[in-house]
Amino acid sequence: MNVIEINNLTKTYGKSRGITDISFHVEQGEIFGFIGPNGAGKSTTIRTLLSLIYPTSGSAKIFGKDCIQYAPEIKKEIGYLPSEVFYYENMKVKDLLKYSASFYKKDCSKRIKELAEIMDLDLNKKIEDLSLGNKKKVGIVQGLLHEPKLIILDEPTSGLDPLMQQKFFELLEEENRKGATILFSSHILSEVQRLCNRVAIIKEGKIVTVEKISTLQENNYKRFKVELRSALDLQYFNISGVSKLEAKGNVVSFLFKGNINAVLRKIAEIEVGNLWIEEPDLEEIFMHYYEKEA
Repeated sequence: MNVIEINNLTKTYGKSRGITDISFHVEQGEIFGFIGPNGAGKSTTIRTLLSLIYPTSGSAKIFGKDCIQYAPEIKKEIGYLPSEVFYYENMKVKDLLKYSASFYKKDCSKRIKELAEIMDLDLNKKIEDLSLGNKKKVGIVQGLLHEPKLIILDEPTSGLDPLMQQKFFELLEEENRKGATILFSSHILSEVQRLCNRVAIIKEGKIVTVEKISTLQENNYKRFKVELRSALDLQYFNISGVSKLEAKGNVVSFLFKGNINAVLRKIAEIEVGNLWIEEPDLEEIFMHYYEKEA
């Protein structure tokens, strides 16, 4: 079953770009990555999905129900962390979280304590005395305190130090094991690579591709580094499927997509000092998709 279904979603703001014809779905129980640079349309898509803004055209469903028509009902089961959090400055953290929990008509006090402990958050402090990172922690606890079935995170790690990021990822993995579906929006590829099963890449308001992370990494590309014994014209490796061809000293490197034997045959014909074949990280693959589109 699909927890999120987005069909041809478009949001225009006069002349400035919103999103155009966005379509993808998120299956129950998966951690789905939504990735693109800042300003690509990730937040607009999420806000439209949450009916915080309304689409110009197209539609979206959560739990099989139309996002606009059933918005109040759907929101009971969603935890949302916006990219920037703003709160009543003079409230104490525990009062704010208690107030937030009161919307869900269930006792969340035990869960609030648990989450505050995991995220190392002082519940007795006033919001105005918190650093940016600690405000973000309040947002994380607020998004998870009612044990939602769907967790929507928009650039969730900005402001968190590396140790906290690690704890946060572990927390998300635990929520996912308990059955929560997660939509994780980010411009940081390593996060998405670590957490997600599938990913939608968005560029300038349009979806470039929706792929399994494993497919992006395995089927598509290998990174080759060849240490040459003697000088060779770089064009020797300029064969079908090769991109990002460059040389540093006597080491030639390139990305390759296709049947690996074609490259190995070329390499077998020359004197080689060393050879590395690696999985490229998503960063490289991602840039390739962007250049291809451009």
